[in-house]
Amino acid sequence: MTCLVPLLGDQLSPGLAALREADKADTIVLMMEVAAEASYVPHHRKKIAFLFSAMRHFAAELRDAGWTVDYVALDDLANGQDFDSEVVRAVARHGATSIVTVEAGEWRVIDAQQRWGALTGLPCTILPDDRFLFSRTDFADWAHNRKRLVMEDFYRLMRRHTGILMDGIAPAGGQWNFDIENRKPPRKGMTYPPLPAFAPDAITAAVLDLVAARFGNNFGELLPFSHAVTRDQALVALDDFIRHRLPRFGDYQDAMVAGEDHLFHSQLSSAMNCGLLLPLEVCQAAEAAYRAGTVPINAVEGFIRQILGWREYVRGIHWIAGPDYTARNHFGATRDLPAFYWTGETDMRCLAESVGATSRHAHAHHIQRLMVLGNFAMLIGTDPVQIHVWFLAVYDDAYEWVEAPNVIGMSQFADGGLMGSKPYAGGGAYINRMSDYCGRCRYNVKQRTGPDACPFNSLYWDFLARHRDTLGRNNRLLRMYDGWDRFDAAEQGAIRAQAAEFMAALPGKAEGY
Repeated sequence: MTCLVPLLGDQLSPGLAALREADKADTIVLMMEVAAEASYVPHHRKKIAFLFSAMRHFAAELRDAGWTVDYVALDDLANGQDFDSEVVRAVARHGATSIVTVEAGEWRVIDAQQRWGALTGLPCTILPDDRFLFSRTDFADWAHNRKRLVMEDFYRLMRRHTGILMDGIAPAGGQWNFDIENRKPPRKGMTYPPLPAFAPDAITAAVLDLVAARFGNNFGELLPFSHAVTRDQALVALDDFIRHRLPRFGDYQDAMVAGEDHLFHSQLSSAMNCGLLLPLEVCQAAEAAYRAGTVPINAVEGFIRQILGWREYVRGIHWIAGPDYTARNHFGATRDLPAFYWTGETDMRCLAESVGATSRHAHAHHIQRLMVLGNFAMLIGTDPVQIHVWFLAVYDDAYEWVEAPNVIGMSQFADGGLMGSKPYAGGGAYINRMSDYCGRCRYNVKQRTGPDACPFNSLYWDFLARHRDTLGRNNRLLRMYDGWDRFDAAEQGAIRAQAAEFMAALPGKAEGY
């Protein structure tokens, strides 16, 4: 009896359910680098390199632990280049009598897993992914019959469910949420601790050569490469964050600074989302620092809320929203994503800085993603599918279960309010308040109209005006519409003309994308 355990690239956890239930003596672990996954969107080169290197290192660690691992490399000449064909080949190669796998995080990959039994004629067991702290079933039960799926409600439930940051039945620090303390703009002259860098070993060097040869035309800078690609390295990165950046993370988590791509952010999401770190252990490490008195409550609560609250919440939304979620288009938006999302060639400094960080690191922090890149795409009426594909392609922590709700729901409001009570739309004033981008920008953030006016300003008001039928009765936008109504007809006309002129001059799609 031989059990085949196909293990996916975001399942790099030694305690994965399929491994816990397996006997090493009669188990073959199958790991697959396939072109179908590496190219279904034009992934950032650094993202592909990170995942392939992490997969190869994990395979080596499994072998060292006594597992039999069948690893199919991308350049294996017999590679069928998709999961289905590789599972069928492995069954024949090893004479497997059963298949056990852990559910994928995306609808399209679950569809593949559900085919494996019929394709091979073997029993195929798909286990729940219990690395998450709330099951799909439990989330569906929580969401059932709720008028609004409020993340804050879910977050408080998760605090009680896990006991994280709880003092008995009360929240640590006397309140559930310290977000109001976590909106400080950057201070001039502030310095930021560097991220730990991990030098590529022979395994990573081989992957970098492969990616350079096979994906040379993809977006993003491949070198320098310093990602944590093993669990040991990821634990070092976690400890470094807890010690050096978490204490000030809360205060400045929404800040943006030109030339500073990391600030006090952890950049642990890629390691968590591929399985090198587990969300519970990350939350527990942060809580331990708070209990030891080395991290203030606003910092640790803000960080834990992103994982225990938001991460679990968007995963639940992904599964209850269904496989057609990414096709939702509440505003009927059709504009092509401008080429500068791929090239960074724009006079708008906030966008150039955010795309630049994305290109360099396959990473940008949440405010750059939401209030610069996502906000701009929504204001100009970008087709949600195009901005969804861009986010999925360019970030090393992006898998559809986490990316689609954040983009389709939160960033673009394309789901019509399933996730959020209002669109995250903003003008230049917000970006100016939370960053130093505007001071040296070609545009004047204080102007709404004229050749030097910040495009965000006219685009923001034009967005509200053209969607008034849809959004005008939204209680959270009444003040904004009151502000619009204070402009006289001539000013409103000038603002809308400014926006129309700017949008008409936008570049189209980037060639090759």
